[in-house]
Amino acid sequence: MAQHSPSFSALSPLLQEQAERQWQRLIELAPDYGNQPEPVRQTLLTLLGLSDFVADSLFKQPALLTELLTSGDLERTERWPAYQRDLTALLAEVSDEEALKRILRQFRRSRMLVIAWRELLCHAAVEESFIHLTKLADALICSARDWLYAKQCSELGTPMDGNGNPQPLLILGMGKLGGGELNFSSDIDLIFTFPENGYTVGGRRELANQQFFIKLGQRIINALHQPTQDGQVFRVDMRLRPFGDAGPLAISFAAMEDYYQHHGRNWERYAMVKARVLGPQCEHAVELAEMLRPFVFRRYIDFGVIDGLRQMKAMIAAEVRRKGLEGNIKLGAGGIREVEFIAQALQLIRGGREPALRVRHLPEALAAIAQCGALESAHCDRLLAAYRFLRRVENILQEIGDQQTQTLPTEERDRQRLIAALGFADWGTFMAYLDEEMAAVHQEFAAVVGEEKEAPAHLEQLWLDLWRTELDAAELEKLLTAQGVVEPAPLCAALLRFKEEYKRRQVGPQGRIALDWLMPELLRLVVASEQPARLFERVCELLTRIFTRSAYLQLLAENPGALRQLVRLCDASHLVSEQLARYPILLDELLDPQHLYHPTPLAQYKPQLRQFLLRIPEEDVEQQMEALRQFKQVQLLRIVAADIAGALPLMKVSDHLTWLAEAITEEVVNQAWAQMS
Repeated sequence: MAQHSPSFSALSPLLQEQAERQWQRLIELAPDYGNQPEPVRQTLLTLLGLSDFVADSLFKQPALLTELLTSGDLERTERWPAYQRDLTALLAEVSDEEALKRILRQFRRSRMLVIAWRELLCHAAVEESFIHLTKLADALICSARDWLYAKQCSELGTPMDGNGNPQPLLILGMGKLGGGELNFSSDIDLIFTFPENGYTVGGRRELANQQFFIKLGQRIINALHQPTQDGQVFRVDMRLRPFGDAGPLAISFAAMEDYYQHHGRNWERYAMVKARVLGPQCEHAVELAEMLRPFVFRRYIDFGVIDGLRQMKAMIAAEVRRKGLEGNIKLGAGGIREVEFIAQALQLIRGGREPALRVRHLPEALAAIAQCGALESAHCDRLLAAYRFLRRVENILQEIGDQQTQTLPTEERDRQRLIAALGFADWGTFMAYLDEEMAAVHQEFAAVVGEEKEAPAHLEQLWLDLWRTELDAAELEKLLTAQGVVEPAPLCAALLRFKEEYKRRQVGPQGRIALDWLMPELLRLVVASEQPARLFERVCELLTRIFTRSAYLQLLAENPGALRQLVRLCDASHLVSEQLARYPILLDELLDPQHLYHPTPLAQYKPQLRQFLLRIPEEDVEQQMEALRQFKQVQLLRIVAADIAGALPLMKVSDHLTWLAEAITEEVVNQAWAQMS
């Protein structure tokens, strides 16, 4: 799509009126603005009509205009090499953290103003904005880290390894920051790590390296994240670190390696595709990259990533539904996230075998995908064109008010701003073009990743969303109350506790897939109980015991009848739920209700027990004892189930328990006799 620089005369009357109001305010704050040449005034009026961020920046720092006009930055396509140098010079004079915050925020605003200026006026392609936004973030984050590291070393001593070498803090930039594609008003996802454990040297007292770096990490986050009168540098998100919010803020390389080997999940592999150590590369950065590579890229062709991506997409779709995100160009069908998923799927499938695919920048990834033949060049080109357009729309949406948004505006003024900056005649023409681009992306996504597995027809979307989306207690309670659930608060609390436990446990990929289908169905069944919270806790006591045994989770997920029997029995008897939790092998009994609710005839206990023991060698005493225990638990479950179902009168229940005990006792006596003799 051809881009034409917007002009003030081409703006709608609504935007011209807005621009004139902002101009008058600027003149009041800085009368010198009235002396600007007419071309500069016309450019400023255009920008004031298009962006509140531009207006606010000039209101807060009126001197910025003179700096920009004299620096030449507004015409320069490559400004980023000066970022680190200029910021280092400014911070050399800083002696306290409040001054550090002020310098970081003012520096960000001045450079962001140039980026918005050039992109809104169509003087810069979206790739130019990617580079400058990412390089600016790198400079701001690393400068804050280096200044605070030096200050903290002077206060607490320098962290050392066992050989007396100073230990640095490495910061992993994730997502678009790592991939070099940061958007205009993005938050930043970071992970803090350091090479080796040890202790500080030179301080008043010895401090463990981890404690030093956790404290340093807290100060870095505060320097970047805390809002002041100058705004904030970035919203900082640390939830991608090992164990998320429950994990320490900074960990050693060894602890990180152990986490990804034993606890790393599929979504963390996708996130690590774009992970990058910020700042100048050093031997520690190379070591960290090599350590993480086997976790991200498997040696074999890894088709298992497709299903995981499909599930992640389903979770995002659920989040969109929950939040009512209409018109979201990032998360909606055919949005930015789907392009990213296509590239990541093909990178992860083949990246272990083909090093060329191990790139972070999405345009480079699509080029490598075309080169290796994983996707036809024409398809990659089409995806890249759509991606560039969507990212340009995203940037302009955020340049309007420096707000993190990917949702199309509903207010008329912002709609006019968007189409004016993009060069469309009207909103309808823009929407037709956008729909075409997103449809092309979604068609490609369906071909590569596929759609999510269909939910059973009876399973309403609500139950899927309750499990798969991150809802707080108030949101959960509201949804359950709307379904007429009895006492929803205890059930909400139990569900949230189970989710937290699930996150901490080492559940394999197959187990996670099974749970994602099992839990919505379980919730649907549980809420029909008179005491849903009690029932849910009983069943979850069993589930926590079998987290690492995916075969049992799959048994329940793939056999709705077995799950219904489990819920029915646990609802009726705490004893049954405890027995099932202690002996998960009993779950096999749930598959056949015919046997489950019809216990063994009295005269058959002894013959069936002998038959059960035939498969075990007589000399293997330990296995014989285990078999006796299993037989007893299976038969006891059948007797209790029949009692619950009303298939056995009370006196018959006593008879069955007696005959079962006699059969087992007789067999034990026989075995003991055989061993003694």
